[in-house]
Amino acid sequence: MPARTLPTITLADIRAHNSEKSCYVTIGTKVYDVTSFLDDHPGGSDLILDYAGKDVGKIMQDVVSHPHSEAAYEILDECLIGLVPSEEILDAAAKSGKPAEIVPLPASKEGKEELENGGLEGKVVYAATGMSSEEDLSKETDPAADYKTHKFLDLSKPLFPQVWYGGFSKDFYLEQVHRPRHYKGGESAPLFGNFLEPLTKTAWWVVPLIWLPPVAYGTVLGVSGLGVPVTAAYWVTGLCIWTLVEYILHRFLFHLDEYLPDNRVGITLHFLLHGIHHYLPMDRYRLVMPPTLFLVLATPFWKLAHTVFFYNWYAATSVFCGGIFGYVCYDLTHYFLHHRNLPAWYRQLKKYHLKHHFADYQNGFGVTSRFWDWVFNTELEMGPKPKVVKAA
Repeated sequence: MPARTLPTITLADIRAHNSEKSCYVTIGTKVYDVTSFLDDHPGGSDLILDYAGKDVGKIMQDVVSHPHSEAAYEILDECLIGLVPSEEILDAAAKSGKPAEIVPLPASKEGKEELENGGLEGKVVYAATGMSSEEDLSKETDPAADYKTHKFLDLSKPLFPQVWYGGFSKDFYLEQVHRPRHYKGGESAPLFGNFLEPLTKTAWWVVPLIWLPPVAYGTVLGVSGLGVPVTAAYWVTGLCIWTLVEYILHRFLFHLDEYLPDNRVGITLHFLLHGIHHYLPMDRYRLVMPPTLFLVLATPFWKLAHTVFFYNWYAATSVFCGGIFGYVCYDLTHYFLHHRNLPAWYRQLKKYHLKHHFADYQNGFGVTSRFWDWVFNTELEMGPKPKVVKAA
């Protein structure tokens, strides 16, 4: 008879099975369902339930308590149901093209909410992110424990070389980078760990300081060539176009997840462009776009504006200035949604965006508005919380 393939069972699942209705124990990497044996245990069920959801290797060999016979281990073998992810298993998952088949780190491929216990009775957990609420985004992550559990990135060390040399498969990387962490004290985790570090951080006030003066200058030029009413019309057109550009960039560039090349170049570029924001969503210095990166992204739009509105340089410039003003509003809104207490009329937008982070990163791409999410059917559900799933 061929040996059966045993599934891997997460520690959270094992700890959830800690009652007389469903009792799991482990020895090393092996998981046993001893529920049916509780009533037959010579020492009574209470002795087993004291270790429900835990490892019993040491206590079964303890001379003072009671060293167990070979017959006890034979009974356990009949209760074997799976394996705990060991270091070797986790390493294999990190390099596998199908990590979920090795270590169940569920991802919501359809972008819908899925529920799992997470080892806590009565707590809702979204499968795509491992979070249960926006408050979880700010719960400090223990770097050592997180790395030991997931074998992804160590927050106490520079992240860039870990991504570049990690050898992660695309599937494993995407499952992990969309499960948010929070660096200690709300500070920024090291990215390069050298002289390049300051270049990776941008305070929110840098955005209006750098880009509003050119917008004002371009608008004045537009008025000089077209007059106030015509310039205003083109300027508002650019602002409206930006709302669509914002949606397209967020959905099809920043979240180019399914079409990401399965190599370290593609994975590292994804991490630097937007992955780090989903991995550390509350990092206040990596929330707005660095000026150099925005200049790279804005240059083709400058050329596009002057190609579409080729008939009048002032019109093209006015449209472009309206679009850049829209970008400034977007970046500031994005920062404030994460880090400021907002007026009542703005709070729903805050809840909407943070739900994109903690619940469903494959929907909810609008930041300043939900309009295009509604148009393209990627709007997040903002009704009551889904039904709570209770531990077995």
